[in-house]
Amino acid sequence: MEAFPRLEGIIKERWSARAMSGEIISDHELMTLFEAARHAPSSFNSQPWRFIFAKKNTPYWQTFFDLLVDFNKQWACNASALILIISRKNFEHNEKYSPTHSFDTGAAWENLALQGYAMGLVVHGIAGFNYQKAQADLNIPDSYQIEAMCAVGKKGSLDVLPEAIQKEEHRREKKSLKDLVSEGKFIFK
Repeated sequence: MEAFPRLEGIIKERWSARAMSGEIISDHELMTLFEAARHAPSSFNSQPWRFIFAKKNTPYWQTFFDLLVDFNKQWACNASALILIISRKNFEHNEKYSPTHSFDTGAAWENLALQGYAMGLVVHGIAGFNYQKAQADLNIPDSYQIEAMCAVGKKGSLDVLPEAIQKEEHRREKKSLKDLVSEGKFIFK
């Protein structure tokens, strides 16, 4: 495998752990993640991303937790916060459809995930939840698209996870560049 010495360590080392301690993170730590997301690039600097969160031990927690599929409830119960990531579909400056709203919001999510990793936190993206229930329960208008959720918390030991999940709790191999990049034409499977 070819080495890329200028690739930042945080990019290579970050991974989506699930083992969290259940310890509460501070408001400052949580807002630092959102501040990192705020600095992502976006088309026309539209910043279409929005984050709706619930911290553990607050009245909002159960509403967010109940959105998760059962598998994700097994480990996300130890998170300090659950975050719903949404994007505004239209530009604010002219209300025309923004074809890059999801792409731009993905950049903000990556900033948030990298910042969390740099702070020693676990930040794990979640697709396994009820999108329609989230829209209804959180009063999200149709002008916004629900993109994903994530769980944030302090690192925990493996023994807080069910045995089947413990076996999967490791950094996974990434695809090779030849499987992801081509010059001039589509060559992928």
